[in-house]
Amino acid sequence: MLFTKGHGTGNDFVILPDPDGALELTPALVAALCDRHRGIGADGVLRVVRTAKHPDSAGYAAEAEWFMDYWNADGSIAEMCGNGVRVFTRYLLTHGLAEPAPAGLPVATRAGIVHAVISGDLISVHMRTPEVYAAGTATVGPLTVPGLAVDCGNPHLVAALHDGVRLESLDLHVPPGYDPALFTEGVNVEFTTPGAAVPGADLHVHMRVYERGSAETLSCGSGALAVGAVALRDAGLEQGTVAVDVPGGRLRVTADDQGRWWLAGPAVLVATGEIDLSTLLSGSSAAGEAVLSGSSAAGEAVLSGSSAAGEAVLSGSSAAGEAVLSGSSAAGDAVSSGFSVAGEAAMPPGLPAGAGSGALG
Repeated sequence: MLFTKGHGTGNDFVILPDPDGALELTPALVAALCDRHRGIGADGVLRVVRTAKHPDSAGYAAEAEWFMDYWNADGSIAEMCGNGVRVFTRYLLTHGLAEPAPAGLPVATRAGIVHAVISGDLISVHMRTPEVYAAGTATVGPLTVPGLAVDCGNPHLVAALHDGVRLESLDLHVPPGYDPALFTEGVNVEFTTPGAAVPGADLHVHMRVYERGSAETLSCGSGALAVGAVALRDAGLEQGTVAVDVPGGRLRVTADDQGRWWLAGPAVLVATGEIDLSTLLSGSSAAGEAVLSGSSAAGEAVLSGSSAAGEAVLSGSSAAGEAVLSGSSAAGDAVSSGFSVAGEAAMPPGLPAGAGSGALG
């Protein structure tokens, strides 16, 4: 089975091409693929399937050719992934499966259709309008933090830290507590602190996230959208841009003067390869060595996010083993530390001049 590895601000995915929906993707297979010791390792799986070929997306076939079938690392299915949409879009473009469109490339998700606008290394996605709808609390150890529930097509709880509590002090090795009556299907929990002013943004927020089905990740795109919505609401702004810094880099959330919400950030592809399914699923010690293509070099590929890892040969052939970075050498160089630079292309392409850049008064 062929795969590509990609990430958006460190939120990483195994991408599986399955245009006709022929692959029997199961929770066990997804969990094995995402296992960072015995598999490839990822926060989730993106299956690339034609919208008309999947029962969850067939109703969108007239609006979008491709469906992002997103699975969490634990094998559960999720409605939406903001970073995943950008990586999914990069995959479609790199492999000639779609062309950029002035109004945005439509991508079907379980949360509906989103549109991705491409500008070099930066991809901006017109997201579903986030809805702040209830108050809740998040619990980490002895700390209980008030928060707000936000619907971004998937559930979020945004909890702002106060009284000098630092983000890095939180122990997110275990899932935060939350109100199960409010979040009956689980929730992604974002903790935030305010940041200093940055150019091109009205507000600046730091964020850590515990993702439902994936544990703490370096970034969560829909989580950044939720955080941006709460930040603008709390500031009394109906439009503006929020720079959201996550451990993996910077994302920008913009509410424009036409009521549209955008998520902007980088998306890179770092490797391609072939998976030995029988070995992966066998549970043997050989599986622990991530036999990706039958070559020892492949088994030793680390995918650490460094430029060296970007050159990892994962498929046993020099052509397939070359890191497919993002179609530009600049993007290829962004594998380890270029995210904040790429993320600072502040405004989503196509927005009116001045949108989201107003001062706070």
